Amino acid sequence: MPDVLISDPTLRDGNHAVRHTLSEKQISTYAAAAEAAGVPILEVGHGNGLGASSLQVGLCSLNDAALLDAARAPLRNTRLGVHVMPGFATIGNELTLAIEHGVQVFRVACHCTEADITQRHVSFLREKGADVYGALMMSHMADAATLVEEGYKMQQYGVNGVILYDSAGAMLPDEVRTKIAALTRGLGVQVGLHAHNNLGMSVANSVAALEAGATILDGTARGFGAGAGNTQLEVLVAVLHKLGHDTGIDLYKLLDLADLAEREIIPAVPTISGDSIASGLAGVFSGFAKHVKRVAAEYGVDSRDVWFELGRRHAVAGQEDQIIEVALQLAAAAGKSNGEQ
Repeated sequence: MPDVLISDPTLRDGNHAVRHTLSEKQISTYAAAAEAAGVPILEVGHGNGLGASSLQVGLCSLNDAALLDAARAPLRNTRLGVHVMPGFATIGNELTLAIEHGVQVFRVACHCTEADITQRHVSFLREKGADVYGALMMSHMADAATLVEEGYKMQQYGVNGVILYDSAGAMLPDEVRTKIAALTRGLGVQVGLHAHNNLGMSVANSVAALEAGATILDGTARGFGAGAGNTQLEVLVAVLHKLGHDTGIDLYKLLDLADLAEREIIPAVPTISGDSIASGLAGVFSGFAKHVKRVAAEYGVDSRDVWFELGRRHAVAGQEDQIIEVALQLAAAAGKSNGEQ
């Protein structure tokens, strides 16, 4: 029996990196290879989850039903998972649709201090018999005690586990250990980590989480994901095996899966760019990356300045409109400064 549960959001978080344009063929091809490798959970969808396709956060080239069906068809043992955020996903539409299309594992996500908004979604899904995990996003923005309080609410609602999301790739191992240890002591459900690699710490942070009591870890093929990408799945699993942990995954077939992903679905393997580092240091959601780069170029401002101003404003996912506001402010300030000279 595996002692670490691996969830692979390549077909969801990776969708951020290609502006939510993964095709049915790409999805089904990857899903079949993930099944062959023994990946326990495969997550699929728009980068921001079910129901998120919009002008604000990006239109998806496929509707939710097509995404789910393409991934579900090749799966036999691998369980199909999705990410849902109240506000994007509704009970009557997206959650019901997901159940009808064979989704077995749900991550119900919210900003790390807003667990209250997940209650209705979690309760509905538990009544339907689904496995449900609470996801506390941008978890670098709250202290350990607050995260325990929010996780405890989710536990009361009925989740199977609570996952901390380092959505900005902002945390270092000591912070991860402190927060994960607090959750494992304070909660009676499984605890996990979803890491991003903006500061190059995603594998180290995942190991730190494991050492502090986490039993659920996320990773994507070649790190395919928003900004600098996620924890690189094949590296993570290799490290876990080296440490003596059982994941239930065939490492050779997982390495083949990563090769296939790079060949078939990843136009450019994620790298840690200057913008990624600025995002991590500023503590701003990695999914803003393409928007920040585009808007900064359009208004002739330094994208790093945009990141740090967004960080000062404590911007979170769903507040993409602030990117233009910040760029306009920076451009105006630069114009005033040049005029004074």
